[in-house]
Amino acid sequence: MSNSAAQPDIPYRTLGRTGERVSAIGLGGWHLGFKDQAESLSIRIIRSAIDRGLNFLDNSWDYNEGASETRMGRALRDGYRDKAFLMTKIDGRSKSEASRQLDESLRRLQTDRIDLVQHHEIIRFEDPHRIFDEDGAQAALLDARQAGKLRYIGFTGHKDPRIHLYTLDVAREHGFTFDTVQMPLNVMDAHYRSFEQLVLPELIKQTIGVLGMKSMANGIILRCGTVTAIECLHYALNLPTSVVITGVESMERLDQALEAVRTFRPMSEAAVQALLARTAHAASRGEFELFKTSSLFDATTTHPEWLGDEPERLRRLMPS
Repeated sequence: MSNSAAQPDIPYRTLGRTGERVSAIGLGGWHLGFKDQAESLSIRIIRSAIDRGLNFLDNSWDYNEGASETRMGRALRDGYRDKAFLMTKIDGRSKSEASRQLDESLRRLQTDRIDLVQHHEIIRFEDPHRIFDEDGAQAALLDARQAGKLRYIGFTGHKDPRIHLYTLDVAREHGFTFDTVQMPLNVMDAHYRSFEQLVLPELIKQTIGVLGMKSMANGIILRCGTVTAIECLHYALNLPTSVVITGVESMERLDQALEAVRTFRPMSEAAVQALLARTAHAASRGEFELFKTSSLFDATTTHPEWLGDEPERLRRLMPS
């Protein structure tokens, strides 16, 4: 991957201990595969983002039944793949299902190597045990890394910071340290079931790359009427994140993301506290962070078959 497309006014940050240099703002993949959005517009957004200095591309095997990855793969033709740091996610918990999903992602993205693959939606305390089982998804990703299909491994989740911390503990018990962790970081998270307060310090301690997401919670946070989109992005950028991933479904939203990263300056403690004071009441019960308090954002709850079978050795323990 080359950073030759980077522009001086787009700041780059280091992705944890990997040493990779990635744009402080990343392009979210979910919005790019919407059925009511023309594929040509999605491709234009991706290529324009790269041309204008954003090199971190987010995606997932399950986004829009694969349309997000397929469109991104087409956008990355004609030399764009070499300018991007490409990330996707897989939902499989078993080794066989994770391998199948990863190979499908590689085909859709039209590449022989993905820079970062993450275990997606770690939202249950049993998820890390399934991943790190001897026949679990982690074994598939380690094999794929050895084969050159991927470079780095991380995990994502949006439900509860304690599940993130537990996943880090289970990984440590298996002698593994993740390269990246993705989680919600926004102006309301600080007040309720906070990833910023509980998980972020641990990631910094372990030099794990921090991927911030849901800075506006798909626009839901903006409905509280106390903060603007630029303020939301600036708050997330002010945290020690490697990348703040934001959804972009139009050229106007891309312009907004670029404006946010170009105008960002480190915030004073007084400015941070003033912003948090404005969101404290609205954030107190998690009503604007539905990914924490409902199952509306839980794709694997709707499609448990994506996870694959439980390990056979565990099923044998069940009474007949």
